[in-house]
Amino acid sequence: MSAPDTARQHADELVIVPHTHWDREWYLPFQQFRLQLIGLLDEVLERMENDPRQRFTLDGQAVAVDDYLEVRPEQRERLTALVKAGRLAVGPWQILLDEFLCSGENIVRNLELGLRRSKEMGGSLPVGYLPDMFGHCAQMPQILRGAGLEHACVWRGVPAAVDSHVFAWTAPDGTAIRTEYLAAGGYGSAAGLFDATGDPEQVAERARAVAAKLRPWRPDGSPMLAMYGSDHTAPAADLAELLERHNARYAAEGGVRLRLATMAEYFAEQPTDVAGLRAVHGELRSHARANILPGVFSVRAPLKQAMARAERAVERYAEPLAALWFDGSARRFLDMAWHRLIEVSCHDSVTGCGCDETAQQVAARIAEAEQLGLAVRDMVGKQLAAHVPHDAYLLLNPTPAPRTDLVELDVAGDGPVHLVAADGTVFPAQQTATAPRLLADDTVPADRLPIVLARVHGSELYGQEITAWRVEPAERLLHFTVARKSELPFDIAEVASALAEAEDTGGDGGDWRVVIEAEPRQRVAALVSAPALGHTAVRGVAGGAAPEPANPVRTWDGALANGLLTAEFAEDGTFAVRTADGVELTGVGRVVDGGDLGDTYNYAPPAHDVLVDRPTEVTVRRVADGPLTGAYEIERRYAWPAAGDFAADGRTTGTEPTTVTTRVELRAGERFLRLAVSFDNRSDDHRVRLHVPLPRRADVSHGEGQFAVVERGLTAEGGFGEEPVPTFPASAFVAAGGAAVLLEHATEYELVADGGELALTLLRPTGRMSRNRHVWRDEPAGGEFDTPQAQCRGLRTVTFGLLPYPGEWHEAGAHTAAESFRHPFAALHGTASAATPLPEASEGLSVTGAGVVLSSVREREGRLEVRVVAQTPQPATARLALPGLRAAVRCDLLGRPLEQGEPPAVADGAAAVRLRPWEIATFRLER
Repeated sequence: MSAPDTARQHADELVIVPHTHWDREWYLPFQQFRLQLIGLLDEVLERMENDPRQRFTLDGQAVAVDDYLEVRPEQRERLTALVKAGRLAVGPWQILLDEFLCSGENIVRNLELGLRRSKEMGGSLPVGYLPDMFGHCAQMPQILRGAGLEHACVWRGVPAAVDSHVFAWTAPDGTAIRTEYLAAGGYGSAAGLFDATGDPEQVAERARAVAAKLRPWRPDGSPMLAMYGSDHTAPAADLAELLERHNARYAAEGGVRLRLATMAEYFAEQPTDVAGLRAVHGELRSHARANILPGVFSVRAPLKQAMARAERAVERYAEPLAALWFDGSARRFLDMAWHRLIEVSCHDSVTGCGCDETAQQVAARIAEAEQLGLAVRDMVGKQLAAHVPHDAYLLLNPTPAPRTDLVELDVAGDGPVHLVAADGTVFPAQQTATAPRLLADDTVPADRLPIVLARVHGSELYGQEITAWRVEPAERLLHFTVARKSELPFDIAEVASALAEAEDTGGDGGDWRVVIEAEPRQRVAALVSAPALGHTAVRGVAGGAAPEPANPVRTWDGALANGLLTAEFAEDGTFAVRTADGVELTGVGRVVDGGDLGDTYNYAPPAHDVLVDRPTEVTVRRVADGPLTGAYEIERRYAWPAAGDFAADGRTTGTEPTTVTTRVELRAGERFLRLAVSFDNRSDDHRVRLHVPLPRRADVSHGEGQFAVVERGLTAEGGFGEEPVPTFPASAFVAAGGAAVLLEHATEYELVADGGELALTLLRPTGRMSRNRHVWRDEPAGGEFDTPQAQCRGLRTVTFGLLPYPGEWHEAGAHTAAESFRHPFAALHGTASAATPLPEASEGLSVTGAGVVLSSVREREGRLEVRVVAQTPQPATARLALPGLRAAVRCDLLGRPLEQGEPPAVADGAAAVRLRPWEIATFRLER
């Protein structure tokens, strides 16, 4: 060894951070992992109390402490004392999330809750610790800095250009954060260092090996961060003693020096500025240095679908409407909903890359979150509906702009009808179905009439209320008329008395005819307008002329159009779409089924794949004629291989007959086409994708998600042992080459055919959590467990919107279209007397501005807190309008007022604020 190398070796210092990476649920369900957590923390706390030298970092997530204290509440003081002493590091996250499979708002609430819970325990780790996420979203630097954190720490997804242990991770808005790269082993770079506790020589040799692999990342000779821990592990019992014994013997002789620290202690010694550091912009999704396991975005697709529904129920219906319109408190319900949404965002939960039992529990929590959100929405709606007559509807608009939306309502009558609002505005309606009138026509012996009358509960009969009844002795007829709601005073004793009298005055004890008839009702589609984040009420009125809608839909053989779009159907079941300004797509809707011999983490095409993209039979039928909505259903029948053939590296010769039904709908005035693709999945080990040929070839795509719209290319960076596949996730929409596909949930997509088509994954069934031998991944991602439920047998339905555009994506109105597509009006029956006049429409909060997207509206400390994002590459002006608005205060991401800068000026109930491109901005509004 040369003299300079010897000097460098003598200077090596490893900062040993004992920790555990705690997957809350994964290849075992939550409660089984929790039993292990209890044992681990019991042991760690005991050691730490007995030895003040001990340090421990609890994986950057507060949920592990919550899970522990729920079982060991008596340990609270003991644990918090260690946190306050700085020896036990917890937080800042509530849970270590997957950054692409939850909303941006969910990420903020996760960090907010984790910081609060950690501080309640005695203090939070002041680092955005992200050790095992499967890549990182573009806006994370801005999120962390907005919450007051000055460091990030990451492993997966870092590009090959990073050649140092630290870099300046920069968000789309320009916010940069000093970021530590967990090089040379990730969060286990020093795992196993003290395993051979009886052999000091082996500890010294391993310390030299750890230092040797970390030193190239720190050529300045500074102390190196060495992560001593792994999945679900505790440090060596006599760690501190072993470390001091090593230093006394080897460090004094010029060997590697070891120093115990928490992660907080390590980062307290690091600078916070980013000057001179290599800048890395946007999302971290490179395969260059670690697996990023991109197949998790397409596995167990119904779980992702449910997650998106639940987030929308809470974020866009329950919380804003409660803050604006509810005079009670919905806080506890919302807190419970948010806790569940945050819990399931874990990187081994909503991803679906665990055992079937874990997926079942995750699905149950997601369902609870959605139910809580809908319950709060209905609680708010019930209060408002108390002022709406029962033969009318309350309509809630969850979007922050006045809007006209198509709603489907049940109204009285069976003839032509239109809807009216309180101000006399008339809205056109189109009948879509009629309800059955005759509910029962039975012959009943007289002695069984009491049993018939027992069907009546109060005034309810067959789920409706009795509006009229009559007994006709001569015809021996008992007739009930029912409707959804009745104001008839009704007493079943009167019916019984009338029947008894009929029998007493000439009855022969023979049979009676019992008829139950419903008043005529019909299902109608109607175009109705409602104010921003507000509500209106409408009532159905029979007859009369309704106005023609703007851009009405007309249909003819194999086509439909509304003046803005035209769709024409081909014999193979695909269709062409053309806009009024000449943008055209042909061959849209091709469904391609191929094999997948992968696992829940990574797709793996068979060497001898069988691609099925041609149906054996096609049926096209018109199901709605306009003028408000027109639709066709396309039935395509395929023979999909039944399963993967792992022995032959292909697919089975046996097939399953599969019918794919695509509903193509166009609505009056809409610039996008609505698609709903349904099929009964009866095959295993395959991938089903929907293909959308683009109007023009695209070198890049733009995928929306987590407060940004990210540009991606046709390839992905490789370099590690994982195939660098250019499949990416998007949340609200993906745009490329003149077409935006609006999405209902986080969806995997890929630019294929050399940028000529978008392929969107509908379903990717698989039967193993991980496979030891995987053609597109060198090392296993976990245990080789069977996951039969991940084959996703049964009915699958996915909806999309298709928005063609002539220019750039940010000029296409994709955000506005996605708002309409993802957030339909909520309709609730009125509950007041029919004589109650219709209430006037009421406006809530309006948010306008090109590219400005609403993220959150909530009540906080008696004020309204609003978060918006400029999802645009250009500066934007956001206008926040609220009846009675008198002041607006700019806040950080946690709702704390910012001291710098003038508050936004308020005039005429509105505040106008200038936003940087991609800026996340939070405001406190006072009325």
